[in-house]
Amino acid sequence: MYSAARLALVVALTLLILYVPRAFGVEIPLLVAALFAVLIALPVSLVLFASLRRRVNEGIAAVDERRRTERADLEKRMRGENGR
Repeated sequence: MYSAARLALVVALTLLILYVPRAFGVEIPLLVAALFAVLIALPVSLVLFASLRRRVNEGIAAVDERRRTERADLEKRMRGENGR
């Protein structure tokens, strides 16, 4: 969901960069608009989508903790220690 939100922000900024200058008679190439949109979206998404980013980080931390626990259990079993 976080990636989709960031992608949507890049698309919205690209369209904004493309079409707002056209109202004033200035033509901006699509590639240039997309590059500027990506550069602008990086810091903006950190602020706009902070809660989504926190949820992603919490999910990653939970998976890391589970893997750490499973690995420690596997190492105990390989050493012959029975944790049961």
